[in-house]
Parts: sequence; C-alpha cells; structure tokens
Amino acid sequence: MVLAPNLPAMVGDAPSFLALLEQVSLAAPQDRPVLVIGERGTGKELIANRLHHLSRRWQGSFVELNCAALPETLLETELFGHEAGAFTGAGRRRIGRFELADGGTLFLDEIGNAPLSVQEKILRVIEYGTFERVGGNDTLGVDVRVIGATNRDLPSEAGAGRFRPDLLDRLSFDVLTVPQLRNRPGDVPLLAAHFGRTMAHEMEWSGYPGFTRDALNVLESHDWPGNVRELKNVVERSVYRHGDEERPITDVVIDPFASPFRSPPEPEATMPGGTGSPFEPRHDVDAVTPIDIREAVDAFEKRLLVEALAANRHSQKETAEHLGLGYHQLRNRLKKHELI
Repeated sequence: MVLAPNLPAMVGDAPSFLALLEQVSLAAPQDRPVLVIGERGTGKELIANRLHHLSRRWQGSFVELNCAALPETLLETELFGHEAGAFTGAGRRRIGRFELADGGTLFLDEIGNAPLSVQEKILRVIEYGTFERVGGNDTLGVDVRVIGATNRDLPSEAGAGRFRPDLLDRLSFDVLTVPQLRNRPGDVPLLAAHFGRTMAHEMEWSGYPGFTRDALNVLESHDWPGNVRELKNVVERSVYRHGDEERPITDVVIDPFASPFRSPPEPEATMPGGTGSPFEPRHDVDAVTPIDIREAVDAFEKRLLVEALAANRHSQKETAEHLGLGYHQLRNRLKKHELI
C-alpha cells in the first residue's frame, strides 16, 4: 500500500504514546468504524487524520464535523444535506458531510454530544450506507468510513440512555484511547522543541534558541490539564514574548491571565436569605426569609458558568464541552446572565 505524502506528524516517544501509534497502524487498514477517546487537547483529531492517511482511503476526502458546535436541526442538515425548500431559508439544495466524504473518511468529533435522533440516522448510514437529505425522498448511497471522537464515557452514556447502544456497538470495532500528556513521560521537551521551532519559523527567525534547563523544568513540572493543546499555546506564547532568536528562552508564560492588575473573581453567589442552606431548621419563625426559587437557580447557574469559564481559560468551546452543552446553548446562557 502506498502511504499518503501528507501523513500528519506525531511527536513523542513515551511508551504509552508509541503503543497508541502501533494500535493506529493496525486499525487504519481495517475499513471499519473506530472510536478515539481522550481528554480535551490530547490530539484526537490528529489520530483520526492519521487513521485516514494510513488507510486505503487516503486519496479520498477527510471531512470533519464537530457535533457539539451545532444545534440538532443544523447538525442534521450539515451531516445529510437538505433539498431546496426543505425549511424556511433553504433556497437551494445543500450537500451534506456524508456526501462530501463519499469514498473517504468522515470524522465526527464530540460524537457523544449528538442528539439521539441524529445518532439513529448516523447508525443507518454506517449499517446500510444509505440516507435521505432533509426534506428529500430519494435514498442516497455513500461509501464512508466513520471515525468518532469524544471525551465522554460512552458506555456510561449508553447506560443512562443518552447514547444509542447499537450505535456504540457499531462504532467500537476498535477504541483508541489517547494518553494524557501527564502520562507521557519525556514527551514534554520533545513537543516543546517541535512547537518552538515551528513558531520561530513563523516569526522568520534564522534559528530556534530553545529553552533553558530551568525553563524546561517549569514545563515538565506542570500537570497540563489542557494536554498538548495547552502546551502548544504556552510554548508559542513564550517564544514570541521572548523575542530574541539568539538567547535561550528563560521565561515560561503558563497563565496568560496572570497580572497584578487582574480584577478579583466575583464573590460566590449565595442562596437568598443567608450563606448557608435555606432549608436549615429555624427556631425563630419571624426570622425566616422567603425564598425565590427562580432567583436561587439563576444565581447558582451564573456561578457555575463563571467557574467553568475560568477553569477552561475562557474558551467558550471548551466550556461548552465541559458542561455538556452545545456551543449555542452555552452562548444563550452567557447572554442571559450578561457574561458576554
């Protein structure tokens, strides 16, 4: 089999990472659905891309879609397309991602966020290779390999009725679990050098000076909750702020929000009527404060949104994933509480 010329580079030599690459090489030629599981930022899309380019479909299209980024109606039309006049505003036929991926691979990122009704239609395409466009009656046939990715525990989601067990069975011909960066000993310096050289090239430096030993110690001691994506941001930020292609980089900027002028976080919302539970026994009946349940629920939701945004470095996409919401659902809640 001739390999694709644009096989995505994978950097690392930790045993856990090399074992994953071996599993990818074994699974890629098998023309079956595959699930890629891993925390945010671990590189699930790179693994999916590698599966495609090591398969017999490498000359076909590699089409991606984030299932968490769209509401149900838009997700359905993105996947399957629609006919002209299928709904208000559908002035002409639209080709969906399954048709675009015909003969190639369709990568469904965050597939655990897809609504059950859409999951059922995805299952039909995987099993029979057929579907209908939204608003259409013609049955269309496609030849597509589906690769799904998620950071959710899909067996638990299926047990709770939030994911179709039959779709899980079809997707899990094999399951590739991407190790967290904290479980890849020795890979942080390799990745830092890779991202640093790339950033230096983008800045048109004549060379890459690298990090000092103390700076590398800082990088290696961090636990990287955002995994490789977070490391990439930290390295690129540190390189550009250093601004000197001759001297090794000494300062590592892990938290870009760190500043002596940063406003303190908002105080935690408390339940109306006091700082404790409003349902604690009261001995003085006259002291009981009426509770507005809507106000209490809104205060709790706002506090949860503020904390989730902070934990995800104010990335709305990652915050939505963290809270199990669609991107537009999160935006609506943020607007409701005047957080954007």
